[in-house]
Amino acid sequence: MSAAIDTKITGKLKIAIGLTAVTLAAELFGGFWTNSLALLSDAAHVFLDLFALLLSLGAIKLAALPASERHTFGYHRSEVFASFINGLTVFLMAVGILYEAWFRFAAPEEVRSLPMLVIAVIGLVMNLLAARALHDHSHDDLNVRSAFLHVVGDAAASVGVIIGGVVMFYTGWYPLDALISAAIGLLILAGAGRVLRDSVHILMEGTPRGLELTEVADAIRSVAGVADVHHLNIWTVCSHILSLSVHVDIDNGGESRRVSILHEIEHLLTERFHISHTTIQMECATCIDAPVIKELSHHHHGHQH
Repeated sequence: MSAAIDTKITGKLKIAIGLTAVTLAAELFGGFWTNSLALLSDAAHVFLDLFALLLSLGAIKLAALPASERHTFGYHRSEVFASFINGLTVFLMAVGILYEAWFRFAAPEEVRSLPMLVIAVIGLVMNLLAARALHDHSHDDLNVRSAFLHVVGDAAASVGVIIGGVVMFYTGWYPLDALISAAIGLLILAGAGRVLRDSVHILMEGTPRGLELTEVADAIRSVAGVADVHHLNIWTVCSHILSLSVHVDIDNGGESRRVSILHEIEHLLTERFHISHTTIQMECATCIDAPVIKELSHHHHGHQH
């Protein structure tokens, strides 16, 4: 990624973060003022989105930090720890929302539906502006695409709150506030669950989601000159860095052929699987039958006698 594109993406993310922060503040204030659990639940959902945007920005900043002797991968893993802590926090928040919604539904409380509606509309507008800021880069950068989808999801939740506000304004049926809260709570629970699942999977150095170990092994075997593959390991350093280590058995073709095979494998892994950090050990199982090896073995045995 060029410095110009990197700066442009960073600028767009900062705009989205600013808009989302305004939405969070408005919905928190509005939720307590209007006594709307639905607005407070949407605020919790916005908090999850804001953290996702901050992580996306942080990932770009962390990528620029140099590695050190103590941290040879740099500080990319801190993104994963932050995701885990965020997922756990929001998961507990969602449980609290569902708990409160249950009691609200059993004993409905009056909600100031008109102010609630106005604040929800403001939240929707902010979400749409944030989504527009991220849209152009959402097709080119996986990190930005993830942030874009978070913002779109929150816009959908805001629409739900707006519909609920309209219904309550005209009917006065306040149990709907609890139902909307429960729906958003379940949405947050699912989102937090995915964050926890993915972050734990990365911390346990599992195979990156969407990658099949056998598919990668078969792709390497398809390279001309490769006889077999073993000791294949693939893991995730952070959301945008995949690592691979593998032992590759090759045919006996001389040093120049080894270098050619190595470059072809590296190109294949980068272009097809987006794996750019690789450790490839080249081995030649048939080289033991080569004349030089035989000769050395002969002299070695002769010396022993």
